[in-house]
Amino acid sequence: MKYALLIYENESLYGSDKNNPALQEIVAKHMSFSQDLGPKRVGGAGLAGTHLATTVRSANGSKTVHDGPFAETKEQLGGFYLVEAADLDEALEIAKRVPLQPGGAIEVRPLLGG
Repeated sequence: MKYALLIYENESLYGSDKNNPALQEIVAKHMSFSQDLGPKRVGGAGLAGTHLATTVRSANGSKTVHDGPFAETKEQLGGFYLVEAADLDEALEIAKRVPLQPGGAIEVRPLLGG
């Protein structure tokens, strides 16, 4: 079964500079983790900061476009993995190994039809 592992962290920990040591360190950890997953990793990617996000909302039969995320939160969706796991327990064990800053979270969700 396929699961999405959604990575939520406070993006201000990394700043906007690609040379930020904290960002470089976490990226290196993710690269190593991705290699360790081997064929269990079906896909995934890091995401650009929310300052580059655009949201499309549906209301009253029309669509509107907004700069940035719609809701203000302390944690932002920063990336994701798609993994193949036998069951939720295995997906949770994989999620516990995802590199994460203190205070971050991993949301584990099965894919429909996955």
